[in-house]
Amino acid sequence: MGVFDGIGDKVAEHEDKIDGAIDKGAELADKATGGKLGDKIDAGADFLKEKVEGLAGKDKPAS
Repeated sequence: MGVFDGIGDKVAEHEDKIDGAIDKGAELADKATGGKLGDKIDAGADFLKEKVEGLAGKDKPAS
């Protein structure tokens, strides 16, 4: 049994909290940079949320 066995279930269970933490971190980073890097911070937050969805087993089908 590996360290990451069942991680998807835990991520799915707490996905809302994880997304909230990502949003909070992005907000703090945006504030710390004076809004100068807002687009890049938002892109990074979106990237992380996509990865969380993937771990939770909610991968979007390829179009």
